[in-house]
Amino acid sequence: MNKYDVIVVGAGHAGIEAALAASRMGAQTLVFVVKIETIGRMSCNPSMGGPAKGHLAREIDALGGELARAADLTGIQFRMLNRKKGPAVWAPRSQNDRVKYAELMHHTLESQDNLEIKESIIDDLIYDKDMKTIKGVRSHLKEEYFAPKVILANGTFLKGKVYVGDVHYSAGRAGEPAANLLSDSLTKAGLKLARFKTGTPPRIDLRDINYNELKEQPGDKDPQGFSYYRDIKLRNDVSCYLAFTNENTHKIIRSNLNVSSLYGGYIDGVGPRYCPSIEDKIVKFESKNRHQVFIEPEGANTNEAYVNGTSNSLPPSIQKKLIHSIPGLEKAKIIRYGYAIEYDYIIPEAIQATMETKLISGLYLAGQINGTSGYEEAGAQGLAAGINAVLALDDKDPIIFDRSASYLGVLLDDLVTKGTNEPYRLFTSRAEYRLYLRQDNADERLMPLGRKLGLVSDVRWQQYLEMKEIFDREMDFLKNTTCDQHPDLKEPTKFAQLLKRPEITFEELVDFGYTIPNDLDKDIQNRILLNIKYEGYIKRQMVEIEKFEKMEHTKIPAETDYMKIDSIAYEAREKLNKIKPTSVGQASRIPGVNHTDITSLLVYLKKQSQK
Repeated sequence: MNKYDVIVVGAGHAGIEAALAASRMGAQTLVFVVKIETIGRMSCNPSMGGPAKGHLAREIDALGGELARAADLTGIQFRMLNRKKGPAVWAPRSQNDRVKYAELMHHTLESQDNLEIKESIIDDLIYDKDMKTIKGVRSHLKEEYFAPKVILANGTFLKGKVYVGDVHYSAGRAGEPAANLLSDSLTKAGLKLARFKTGTPPRIDLRDINYNELKEQPGDKDPQGFSYYRDIKLRNDVSCYLAFTNENTHKIIRSNLNVSSLYGGYIDGVGPRYCPSIEDKIVKFESKNRHQVFIEPEGANTNEAYVNGTSNSLPPSIQKKLIHSIPGLEKAKIIRYGYAIEYDYIIPEAIQATMETKLISGLYLAGQINGTSGYEEAGAQGLAAGINAVLALDDKDPIIFDRSASYLGVLLDDLVTKGTNEPYRLFTSRAEYRLYLRQDNADERLMPLGRKLGLVSDVRWQQYLEMKEIFDREMDFLKNTTCDQHPDLKEPTKFAQLLKRPEITFEELVDFGYTIPNDLDKDIQNRILLNIKYEGYIKRQMVEIEKFEKMEHTKIPAETDYMKIDSIAYEAREKLNKIKPTSVGQASRIPGVNHTDITSLLVYLKKQSQK
């Protein structure tokens, strides 16, 4: 009784992906949530995707995750960002109906075989007598549940505390109780915790906005979502709007910093540098006379809107003044006040790339508990944790996601190798091989693995194979077929060579005698165009990836004691012993480990292999 294969604590974006992956791979899974109604809640921005995050959403989908499908089904606006830049940074983004998104995720969990949902707060973890192996969890009602694999996806609930001006109270997020005892159970087992801070802006009533003062941002005419090979009709039901702060806004904030929770001395946790509060923007970017503010509808059937760019911890009276100082929002009514939240996280050096903790066998961590921020980052970690927990159950080798093959690999490697001293956010600039890791080819990179794991359905897999067949056929035709009957051509030229020209697309290729096949849809055309136009760059990147893979596949024995390798600098030895890298590639990315240290390590490993 009360025995399972996998227990997941938390049903936010990380917990959902972990629970679905585990149950779909055949494990009897139990997922705990503080309140059933909050499954899949979009706690902050009602949107998905953006630079790097859109890439990650598509990778989650290619592996058989749920986040991208839910985003497409509940999307109310779709845009492809950065179209004016190179294809490596094109990024799909959706505005979502936050209520429908949560309802859909709730229904998905309820409908999943092998998966049970339970509303309860987990206060304690059950270990073996040496506290080296997880055995289960204990709820606030003193009920015990047992499983050899436990995945913690607690979000901001670990000793969470909400701040609005000088008011603060215990909460995992506004209106929901915090998990105040679980942190102590983790500390008792030797895991190191610290505090981070994040926040959310006010929500306002759209009916009180003066749209004449705002710049409309409609959805794309050709909306593109996140999920591959699904028959989903994408919708653009709403527009977002752009506004700006001004000197009056900044004056209001500067003169009230003393009553801000953040600057009034109430909060100790470190906040996100890349998504700062409005107080941080005014203090740290003093020379800027205005900042962007995005008005984003929270759903197709509500008048509530998210005021992106005004996250703060100011008292309600000051929040009203702040909002009313922004042109177009002078009469806006606040529906929900913004707030800051401080919470415990586990320093991510404690986890391996599988998401399993180094100290406690069978205990996995995913999402904000690892110091990250963002729905997509959380979902990706949950998916990795769920997959590896089930593989470990079956005594199979884990999946280590490679940073040269996925943004998911970049995310996990950054966490376990470099750690983070602020809420971690993924960017395209963090990926060394981003021309290869484009958002349009995530299926080619990861869907075969998702299929192997049993997470990609027969229907989707067949559609993927059909796409690959058409792509390969047409690439072969373009590279091997010559056009020699056009007045602009001085000599016979392969169609592929013509496509290399910046101004030539498939439509222009028709003028040279090419016929576009009926089954060559816009998606496949775009894939072919990118592969041909950027062929030289991609080839150079693949050479770099090959070199990277050699380092990555040079494994380091787990029992290696770096302190005994005198030829490595002492500081580097300390860091190597702390991180315990699994490969020379990972060792080379640890801050403080330089090229000379890696050379010495390679020499040492070669000598050891000869003994």
